[in-house]
Amino acid sequence: MARTTITLLGAPRVEHDGLPVEVDTRKATALVAYLAVSGRRHTRDALAGLLWPEYNQARSRAALRRTLSSLKGARSEGWLLVDREGVDLARDGILVDVDRFRGLLSGCRDHGHPDSEVCPECLPLLGEAVALHRDDFMAGFGLRDSVAFDDWQFFQAESLRRELAGALERLARGLAAREEWESAISHARRWLALDPLHEPAHRLLLELYAWSGQRAAALRQYRECVKVLGKELGVAPLEETTLLYRAVQENDLPAPPVLSEPGRASSREKQAPSPVEIKAAASPPDNPLVGRDREWDALIRSYGEIERGGRLVMLEGEAGIGKTRLSGEFTAHVEGEGASVVAARCYPGETNFAYGPFVEALCAALGREGTGRLKGLAEGPLGEAARLMPDLAGLLPEARPLPPLDTPGARSRFYEGVIQVLLAVLGGPSPGVLFLDDVHWADEASLGLLTYLVRRLEDRPLLVLVTWRPEEVPEHHLRGLLAEARRSGVGTTLTLGRLDPASVRELVARRLGDAAEDMGQLVSRLGGETEGLPLFLAEYLTSVAEGELRAGDAAWAMPGGVQDLLEGRLRTVGETAAQVLAAAAVVGRSFDFDTVREASGRGEEETLASLEELVSRGLIREKRDAPSDGPTYDFDHDKLRTLVYEGTGLARRRLLHRRAAAALAGPAKRREPGPLADQIARHHRLAGQDAEAAAYHRLAGDHARGLYANGEALAHYEEALALGYPDAAALHEVVGDLRTRRGEYGAALEAYELAAASSETGDTAGLEHKIGAVHARRGDRDLARSHYESALESLTKADTGTPGKLARLYADLSLLSHQQDEPERATRFAHQALELAQEAGDARARAQAHNMLGILAGDGEAALRHLGESLDLAEALGDPESEVAALNNLALALGARGEIGEALETAGTALELCVRLGDRHREAALRNNLADLLHAAGREEESMAQLKQAVEIFVEVGEGDGLQPEIWKLVEW
Repeated sequence: MARTTITLLGAPRVEHDGLPVEVDTRKATALVAYLAVSGRRHTRDALAGLLWPEYNQARSRAALRRTLSSLKGARSEGWLLVDREGVDLARDGILVDVDRFRGLLSGCRDHGHPDSEVCPECLPLLGEAVALHRDDFMAGFGLRDSVAFDDWQFFQAESLRRELAGALERLARGLAAREEWESAISHARRWLALDPLHEPAHRLLLELYAWSGQRAAALRQYRECVKVLGKELGVAPLEETTLLYRAVQENDLPAPPVLSEPGRASSREKQAPSPVEIKAAASPPDNPLVGRDREWDALIRSYGEIERGGRLVMLEGEAGIGKTRLSGEFTAHVEGEGASVVAARCYPGETNFAYGPFVEALCAALGREGTGRLKGLAEGPLGEAARLMPDLAGLLPEARPLPPLDTPGARSRFYEGVIQVLLAVLGGPSPGVLFLDDVHWADEASLGLLTYLVRRLEDRPLLVLVTWRPEEVPEHHLRGLLAEARRSGVGTTLTLGRLDPASVRELVARRLGDAAEDMGQLVSRLGGETEGLPLFLAEYLTSVAEGELRAGDAAWAMPGGVQDLLEGRLRTVGETAAQVLAAAAVVGRSFDFDTVREASGRGEEETLASLEELVSRGLIREKRDAPSDGPTYDFDHDKLRTLVYEGTGLARRRLLHRRAAAALAGPAKRREPGPLADQIARHHRLAGQDAEAAAYHRLAGDHARGLYANGEALAHYEEALALGYPDAAALHEVVGDLRTRRGEYGAALEAYELAAASSETGDTAGLEHKIGAVHARRGDRDLARSHYESALESLTKADTGTPGKLARLYADLSLLSHQQDEPERATRFAHQALELAQEAGDARARAQAHNMLGILAGDGEAALRHLGESLDLAEALGDPESEVAALNNLALALGARGEIGEALETAGTALELCVRLGDRHREAALRNNLADLLHAAGREEESMAQLKQAVEIFVEVGEGDGLQPEIWKLVEW
């Protein structure tokens, strides 16, 4: 029984032998809490600096002495350990509620299922844990004069709240599986109380109410979610929440979760996967080993060299890369050839278990083969090995005392004795293999023995095969041992990389065989989801084989094994580094130093130290092709970024998105906003700042439009409209322009009509002109003329700024009259256009008027002169649309004159420019014209190729839009 109880989940309290320990200062309470939670001894200087930062060293140490004295007078005898250098707690007789809370949650991880699932044995542990967490860590306590302690307390409280939230969620779902609705709802409400803005908690409550038959309460819960998000953040619920609400309204909820007994299949077949469902204990079939030919050959080669002396082979790589799998295949192979293998694995948390892996390996080998191979061994080595395995003492003729290991030469004799026993166990017709897995978790004593063995491998017929993850232990002294072994010629390091697409395809084909539907799509999807990490591939392939995932699904849920691996990698990250990592996850898969520093809110040195820690642990990597203005980083795997992002609370995510937007838009970037506008818009939108997001979507659309990325520009403009961009008329008009380029004429007309309806000025002449131009493209010339005349009427009533607009309108009226076989009107309108353009000094209108006069002039010198003038004006203006028109018409005129070579060159230039613009209808016309020119040049094969592409585009432009056959007749414009 613990004599001392330290309670920190809630108001801090200490009891010793059942009586409260009363202290007269808050610093004493802080000291006890810090020692209890940190779990280790601290020097006096460190504690004094933490609790009395405003004092110099002498004063702070004196204050610490007075505090320790007060604690000694408060029944601390026997549980507070104090000496001249440091302070600690006598932990054997102390119960700390924080340790108990975390221990209970850790106990759930020993039940053989992913952390995200719940089994029946988890429920009592989770129930006790959440009951233990009475309130926030050290609730109501604080030190105004110690910022460092307050920060430590804050981050401890935040960490414990996150752990409580996860426990409450799992407990609520587990109780729901038992249909204990009242308790499940109570725990879910407590989860929501931790963060009223957390939508997953709202969704769980909504489901629980609905499952328990409280439909009205479920609908009220949704309205409460809408209210709190709108009031606090100014945002609407996520689509997932809204869809769940509609499912409740329509009585179409999925079935509640089901708890299955371990080893039994669920009674419900084909049920949607649930976080609390326990799958059958049958293991999936092994995936074939692929993509490791080079490493396999190196292992076989190293094993074949043992006759000339022992070898060390180190397999290194990130978690899940397949080190253990490859090692297992190799050891099974050599065992099949008659070799003996001694294998052991190191485990996290067992660094205090001296020589643990060697004891495990020898016990397993002797248990399998008995002690027969040791009978001829000398008494000395057996006695030394008996230090680790007392059972070996039975092989000695009589017990004799062994000298302590700290006496001269004792450790060398001990090492040599253990190695002699190991070699005897591994004896046989073929050289033996010692396999140690995950040595990054080995204890120091085992590493000392391993080092001794490797340095003496030259004359021993033994292959030592070890695996490790270098990112787990950046400063590990194994690095030095490996370098030494390589220099001496006995060591080889094999670094495993991720699988390439060909290996992924081979793995899918060999695992699924004929069951693999749509192989190409599935391989591509698996490659993207797993990025070639073998463990991830195995998990996803199992889900595919069991029908839980399909190539065509919109989104794939992360398998439990993948999530567990990633969460295990994240558990070792320090608090500051975890904050920086969360900010990086919000910024995106790739991020730069300045942006993540500003988004995280940490200082420059803190951010740099955190990034170095994250790089050393293999969670992120520095990009070698980083720009010169600062380092750039990338997450090791996108699933890792996703897990970090989704594990960050909604309110904090929105804060980080706001900071990221400010960082990208700030003067520190020293860039034009266009290239970054789409990123800034995304951050503002995810931060709930719709107005700012709309403004940046407009900028992003303008940037994309300038690059002729019409699809991307449309997406940004329409997003800006959806977010309430104030000048809707201008955006609708731009959307109409882009739809026109893409040949989406119905959508273009709709956009122009919306622009006219949204216009506050009533100046719709330009829109009438554009609507008329779309009808002209569609071949509806009477309707086009009607709109042109409406535009003309509006412009003639205007007082200023109209000559240039009138000129362009008359040019289009001229083209329309030409197409309707009205040559006199066409010529009159063209000359009017040129006069007005010259009057206005409008170069673009002049280019359009000369282009029209060139069309009307046919193929004579006048045509070439007018078209040449139009082309010169367009090139000077940088107006690609006018340039394409002039080039096309010039090519037609040259072709009519028989100048086919020059016509082909001109038409090719026009086509190249038109493709860049993205004007699909005119591209089709150009290809059609080019086909005619190629036919005239006798290049039939090229002509047919252009004609085929023209037909395909004409069909695409008219498809589903009710277009008339006139669209096929476009030749000049």
